[in-house]
Amino acid sequence: MNGERVVITGLGLCSPIGNSLDEVSKALQELRHGIAVMPEWGHIGQLATRLAAPVHGVEKSAFPRKKIRTMGRVALLSAWASDRAIADAGLSADELTRGHVGLAYGSTHGSTSELEEFAKQVFGTTSLAGLESSSYLTFMSHTCAANLAMYYGITGRIITTCSACVSSSQAIGYGYEAIKHGQQEVMVCGGAEELHFTHAGVFDIMYATSTKYNDRPELSPRPYDAQRDGLVVGEGAATLILESYSRAKARGAHVYAEVLGYGTNCDGQHITRPSWEGMAGAMRLALQDARLDKDDIGYINAHGTATELGDIAESQATLAVLGDKTPVSSTKSYTGHTLGACGGIEAIFCLAALREGFLPPTRNLDEVDSRCAPLNYLRGACEQRRVDKIVSNNFAFGGINTSLVLGRA
Repeated sequence: MNGERVVITGLGLCSPIGNSLDEVSKALQELRHGIAVMPEWGHIGQLATRLAAPVHGVEKSAFPRKKIRTMGRVALLSAWASDRAIADAGLSADELTRGHVGLAYGSTHGSTSELEEFAKQVFGTTSLAGLESSSYLTFMSHTCAANLAMYYGITGRIITTCSACVSSSQAIGYGYEAIKHGQQEVMVCGGAEELHFTHAGVFDIMYATSTKYNDRPELSPRPYDAQRDGLVVGEGAATLILESYSRAKARGAHVYAEVLGYGTNCDGQHITRPSWEGMAGAMRLALQDARLDKDDIGYINAHGTATELGDIAESQATLAVLGDKTPVSSTKSYTGHTLGACGGIEAIFCLAALREGFLPPTRNLDEVDSRCAPLNYLRGACEQRRVDKIVSNNFAFGGINTSLVLGRA
């Protein structure tokens, strides 16, 4: 279906490898990671992993106290990224309130640290005494979207994509569709996640976290590698400003890239076990939406979490739809798995690759697992290569699959 062309005119992020486009671009090209040992998790009984990827340089003191009363860390991260994206796009505070600007934003959780404090008070004392009226607002599932809407006075449509690891890629996709079909002129899109030991613990219980490299953080995670032993959780936030091409052109906005296509579906089979057929279906939908063939794609940014079954299924799906020629890598080898933020962060990594003309390899990919499909895996040194179109894939519990196609405008 024809409709408005949709472009990206602003971006902002905070991530384990940098808090600006220039910083993350440099880190990716220099193969610098953000994985660290977490000694503060040492007191948590039965937690096997000790690795995570925290964000540095984003503090509560950077925000006006009155405006962040209902924000926990996850919403603060989203506001930090959104402030920079909105400024980068050149949108005025007044423009945000006029109704033609909407917002699509999500996270896997609300603020888990705030929920922990709430639970300590309620269950530790068996009393509601001392709880603040704003407590729930910090850890409700849609805290990022709700707080951002109030923070900026956005009066357009609000889409809350609290869908685990596809939260921010769905936000970008739904924002793209809202503009393409004429429902909004501008969409503030993205996702965030704060770091908390329970996030690692959830995957730990499923034997899905990396534990073998607890004393060697530089060696994990290892997407697609024969010696991979699970994911590393991270935190961060990413916001992209999507805008109709006609509006961006009329106001002379800088355009980073165009959103060419989006596909999303559900496996409908198992809540945690991935289906390569479902993943492949989302990629096909994205290519169809973009009216492109597999040979048009110059690079694939894979979900690549370094879990045993996930990497195998994704590689099979990628081979089935995009073939074995297109270069593919997982940038989670740099940032760990930032859960609800990963799709937005990785989309910005793709914009860096388009802008700078490089393809980041998968770190720690020494020997491809023989059970993974034979793809053109990028490994070793960063490759300097200009490409015009990129596919970025993300998949989540619940069998939710997303695929985005980004290209030079």
